[in-house]
Amino acid sequence: MNSIKKGTFRNLTSLQFLNLVDNQISTIEPGAFEGLSSLQTLLLGSNRITGNTLQKGIFKGASSIVELQLFNNYISYESAGKLDNPPFILLKSLKKLTLNSQRHLGLQNFPSNFLQGLESIVSIHAGNLDISSLHPDTFSYTPGLQELDLSNNPISPINLDLFQPVANLTELHLNKIGLQSLNFVLHANFSKLAVLRVATNELDVIKPNHIAALPFLTFLDLRHNPFTCSCNNKAFLNWSLNSLKTQVIYLCEYTCAFPPSSKGDKLWTFDFSSCTANLDFILFISNSTLVILLMIVCLFYHWRWQGIYAYHLLLAYIYDNRHKRKRQHKKYDYDAFVSYNTEDEKWVINDLLPKLEDEYHWKLCLHHRDFEPGRSILDNIVDNIYGSRKTICVITRHYLESEWCSKEIQVASFRLFDEHEDVLVLIFLEDIPAGYLSPYHRMRKLIKKKTYLAWPQEKEKIPLFWLKLHMALKTSEGKVDEDPILSVIVPDEDQ
Repeated sequence: MNSIKKGTFRNLTSLQFLNLVDNQISTIEPGAFEGLSSLQTLLLGSNRITGNTLQKGIFKGASSIVELQLFNNYISYESAGKLDNPPFILLKSLKKLTLNSQRHLGLQNFPSNFLQGLESIVSIHAGNLDISSLHPDTFSYTPGLQELDLSNNPISPINLDLFQPVANLTELHLNKIGLQSLNFVLHANFSKLAVLRVATNELDVIKPNHIAALPFLTFLDLRHNPFTCSCNNKAFLNWSLNSLKTQVIYLCEYTCAFPPSSKGDKLWTFDFSSCTANLDFILFISNSTLVILLMIVCLFYHWRWQGIYAYHLLLAYIYDNRHKRKRQHKKYDYDAFVSYNTEDEKWVINDLLPKLEDEYHWKLCLHHRDFEPGRSILDNIVDNIYGSRKTICVITRHYLESEWCSKEIQVASFRLFDEHEDVLVLIFLEDIPAGYLSPYHRMRKLIKKKTYLAWPQEKEKIPLFWLKLHMALKTSEGKVDEDPILSVIVPDEDQ
C-alpha cells in the first residue's frame, strides 16, 4: 500500500485498532481517516511518510486516537522554525506518540511547534532521530507529559529552559546524547521524576546540588560515563551507597577515567578519606595498622586452632550458664541428642537412626528434624542438649572443623563437668590420629576418661558396636563407673 485515499475507512465506525506498519505509504489525503470515530490505536511505522505527508487535516475524523506510532519513516524538515500546519493539532486525546528512528536525514531540525495540539500526551518516544537542538518552547504544548525518551540524539548541550514546562515528568531517558553535566536538572521542576537514565554520556562529576534537585528519584542509570575518581565525587558516592530511596543501577560497574593512575578502577572502591584528612598521618596509621595486622595474622595462624577452640569454649560457657537452670526440674524430652556434621548425615539417617529408634526404641533429637523453627540455633542447641538424657557425638574430621559442632560438644562438656552426670557418648566414625586432636585438649581428655566407641571396619563387629551403644544409653543418671565393655584405650600422643 503506497497511499490512503479520503474516505477509505468511512464505514468502520467501531474500529479501535488499525495496523498499517511495514507498507510503502507516502501519501495520506486529508480526511483519509474520516469515519474512524472509535479509533484508539493507529500504527503507521516503517512506511515512507515524510513531513509533507503530515499535511493539514490528515487526522480529521480520528480525534479519538490515544496511541500513534510513526517510527522508522522519512519525516524531516528543512528548518526548526514554526510550522504553519502542525501535524497533530487535531489529536487532542493522544496519550502516546512514537517517533523513533526516522530514516534518511531524520529529524535533525525539530520544529518548535511540532508537538502543538498534544494537550493530553503522556508519553513521547523520540530516540535515534539525529536531533541537533531543541527549542525551549518544544514541550510547552505538552504540560501533562510523564515519560520522555530522547536517547541517541546529539542534542547536548541541552537548553537549560527546555524541561521547565513538564513539571509532571516521572521518567526521562537521555542515553547517548553527549551530555557533559547534569546542570539542566537545576533549571527544571523535577519534583516528580522517578527514573533518570543518562548512560553512555560524558559525565565525570555528579554534584550534591544535582542530587538535591531530584528529591523523588527512585532509579538512576549512569553506566558508561567517564567518572573522575576525586573528592568532587565523594558526596555522590556516599549518597549512592547509603541512599535508602534511590537505587543507582549497576553502581559496582562504574569505572574511573581520570586521573590516569586510577583509570579502569571501580568508582565505588575509590578511597575518599584523603579528602578530609592529612595524607601523611593516614599513611602512618595505615602502615602501623598493616604491621599490627600482619603480626596478629601470624599469631593467629600459629595458634589458630587453640584460638578457635577457646572462642567456642567461651560461647558455650556463657550459653550454658544462661540456660542450664531451665531444665533442672523438668522431664527429659529425648533419650539422646545427636551431634553430627552434615557431611556424615547419610550414616546418621541410614544406620544410627533406624537402629536406635526403630529397633531399640530410643527417642533421638536431630537438629534438622527437631529444632524449633524461628529460634536461634544456639538456643536450640542448648535447650535440646539439656532436654536429652545423653548426647551422642559422631566424631569425624568434618565434625572437628565445624563451628556448630564445636558449640554442641562444648555445651555437652559443660553439662558433663558441672552436673557430674554420665551424659556424653563419643562415636568415632573414622580413625583420627592423636596428633590431629592436639588443638582439642578437652576432646583428648574426654576420650581418655569417658565412653568412646569406634565404628568397626569389619562387618562382623558391627552388632557388638550397636550393643555397646545401646548399653551406653541405658546407663542411669548420676555418677557411674565406666563399664569395661564400653571402654577403649586411647594411646597417649607421646607413646
